[in-house]
Amino acid sequence: MNSKIGQVAQTAFLTLQCHALDASSDHPILNDVESINIMKALREKTGFSGLKSTRINKSLINHIALRARQYDYFARSFIEKLPNAAIVNIGCGLDNRFKRIDNGKILYYDLDLPEIIDLKEKIMPPAERYKQIAQSVFEFNWINEIDREHVFLMAEGVFMYCEPSDVKNLFHELQKSFSNPEIVFEVFNSKWLKGWRRKMMTFRMKKELKLGEDTVFKFGIADSDEIEKWNNNYHLIQDWSYLDEEEAIIPLKKIIQNSDFFRKVLWTVHYKLQTN
Repeated sequence: MNSKIGQVAQTAFLTLQCHALDASSDHPILNDVESINIMKALREKTGFSGLKSTRINKSLINHIALRARQYDYFARSFIEKLPNAAIVNIGCGLDNRFKRIDNGKILYYDLDLPEIIDLKEKIMPPAERYKQIAQSVFEFNWINEIDREHVFLMAEGVFMYCEPSDVKNLFHELQKSFSNPEIVFEVFNSKWLKGWRRKMMTFRMKKELKLGEDTVFKFGIADSDEIEKWNNNYHLIQDWSYLDEEEAIIPLKKIIQNSDFFRKVLWTVHYKLQTN
């Protein structure tokens, strides 16, 4: 593993490896074959050959593949309505979503920390409609680079690692900067940031996934519509949980999938910001 890459940023490797394992399986869900090539290029350029210390279980691969497929769907649905939109992938990691969703017209921005973008540009260099921004999402001058009227933002597996005040400040900044954008982002249940639930989650991340001491969840919400309470210009469109999917590999799925206690531990919300 590249020692210059921080512990939270290293989750990008786990996601990429899950995509590659899904693509090489007998029954792929995302079928992101390009992720296998990216793993190969990563190995050739950096010597990284996978998270050897981690035995990645099928349910995690399944979850990450279903999540990526759904975020692709969200983005495609937006650009079907607005073909010339800008797509901003916050905390993009080593994903190649641009190739999966490109309609030949969109302007696509990958946004991540400099250590990830420095690595990514060696493997997937920027192009005319594919831009890379090496910056924290909380350094708001990246917003000035987004050069389209209609904007769709997504944050897949990002905000739960961030300070709550930073996330709230970002949402206030988006209101000042964009006209009626939509944003899809993954959220964690704030009830699981306390007591025995927090201990259970921290144990799993550190022991089972072999993630570092700094890789802990900090931000959560109580329910899908909580962002509306921060700012009444934000309106919930829908939410999504991987438990909603037929292919989800979960014990006792039929029993727990209709329970918010389980469905809303780690899930996704889709908001529209109305600024006029």
